[in-house]
Amino acid sequence: MNTTQTILENSKQSILSQSESIAKLTQYLTEDFAKTVQLIFESKGRLVVTGIGKSAIIAQKIVATLNSTGTPSIFLHAAEAIHGDLGMIQNGDLVLCISKSGNSPEIKVLAPIIKNFGTTLIGMTANPSSFLATSSDLVLLAHVDDESCPLGLAPTNSTTAQLVLGDAIAVCLMKLRNFQAEDFAKYHPGGALGKKLLLRVKDMLDATHAPQVAPNASIKKVIMEISEKRLGVTAVVENDNVIGIITDGDIRRMLTDRDSFSDLTAQDIMTKNPKSIASTVLVSEALDVLEDNKITQLMVIDNGTYKGVLHLHDILKEGIV
Repeated sequence: MNTTQTILENSKQSILSQSESIAKLTQYLTEDFAKTVQLIFESKGRLVVTGIGKSAIIAQKIVATLNSTGTPSIFLHAAEAIHGDLGMIQNGDLVLCISKSGNSPEIKVLAPIIKNFGTTLIGMTANPSSFLATSSDLVLLAHVDDESCPLGLAPTNSTTAQLVLGDAIAVCLMKLRNFQAEDFAKYHPGGALGKKLLLRVKDMLDATHAPQVAPNASIKKVIMEISEKRLGVTAVVENDNVIGIITDGDIRRMLTDRDSFSDLTAQDIMTKNPKSIASTVLVSEALDVLEDNKITQLMVIDNGTYKGVLHLHDILKEGIV
């Protein structure tokens, strides 16, 4: 095989090795896993996740996932814990300690101290006979038959197994809490995701530039209003009610069809019953309306009161799409 083929073959073997290890994890799930999830769910404190080496990196990812899905969690490095950081653990907290071997020197020092605090210790390890496993109140077995590393030394399958168990805990907790997209948005207010789940039409509506003309307004007035407000559209308003809409496309079609428009008014070229939306609606929902109707503007109307125009370009600028 050439170099490219060799690399691809090695990568496939690594991926298959890890996927097979993960599939076997279901065989090692016990009541301790269910008890762990229930304890975390019922806890009034936080989940402190600790580890050493590569397991510490996995611990940080698990903490990030739990925090973003509604479970207060903090990371505690096992080495730093025994040099002063144990003060991070508060009454009511639970501790999840992650270690493949369960026998590293730092873990052997840390586990008894945590137990002396009266804190519930949950051990996640690949070795059910390890010091960590025998010292823990509950044991999550992250067993793998081997590593995909050709030397069998670098943590590969084992750290993936730890990560998957952490994700399983997070998913179970989300289901217990009936965690919804709205809840997820509270913890992700920034970026496109947060905007998609949180931003409402009123949050981006410029009410000071709400184009409108009267039904009897001249075509010149209509063109000036559309040009001045720069939204490519104007509402036709009568007695505070939107009765129609005129777009720049309507203006172009009128100019194409007629040599003169001095006898026309806004109501002669408007489209009646324009698509509209309330200002309290999520921008993501407004985008769906725009796409479903193949239009670029929506009238924003609250309880019959005209508020302005939502334009597709404004949504695109927010990066929601």
